[in-house]
Amino acid sequence: MPSELLYAAKHAKGFMPVPEGLALYETACRYGKLGPICEIGTYCGKSAIYLGAAARQSGTVVVTVDHHRGSEEIQPGWAHHDPTLVDPRFGKMDSLPTFRATIAAAGLEEEVIAIVGRSERVAALWNAPLGMVFIDGGHSEEPVTRDYEGWAPHVMPGGALVFHDVYPDPADGGQAPYRVYLRALESEAFEEVSAEGSLRVLERVAPGL
Repeated sequence: MPSELLYAAKHAKGFMPVPEGLALYETACRYGKLGPICEIGTYCGKSAIYLGAAARQSGTVVVTVDHHRGSEEIQPGWAHHDPTLVDPRFGKMDSLPTFRATIAAAGLEEEVIAIVGRSERVAALWNAPLGMVFIDGGHSEEPVTRDYEGWAPHVMPGGALVFHDVYPDPADGGQAPYRVYLRALESEAFEEVSAEGSLRVLERVAPGL
């Protein structure tokens, strides 16, 4: 990964450890050659830098989808809440301005396309086959399930479905991404090809979910 983009990713707001970010970059370089990359859960753009760097390398683009009002775990009163991301005019989280500044500073505005909206609403309108889908939005049961059901069907044959924050041990983190990841494997439409930390990379080997 280019050193200036790795520096930008390391210093952006977000929760992606560097080894997982580099694994995400390498995965996107591989599967981005098949078609566009879609990220579900943008937040402030940390992982979008890794994906955008890969998109530039593989000659594709990243579409990143988020309503930018924050998932449950970053709301006030929760451990990952960042008060600097609250818009005082509305009293709501708004990570969009920080995301835009992050991507502009990294020089990736040509590679990273932001869609502001709820994942399930955008997925219902989506028609293009995708080389890779990265699911990293809300981490409770309902949003992870919606993201999987809405976006996994758009992964092209041979493409990748990637999950973040997959923790088999409940002591390490929430279980919803882990359960949905298992559901993807049990569908027999996907098989696991690599893992790094809490990142899991599945490749589409058959139609369906």
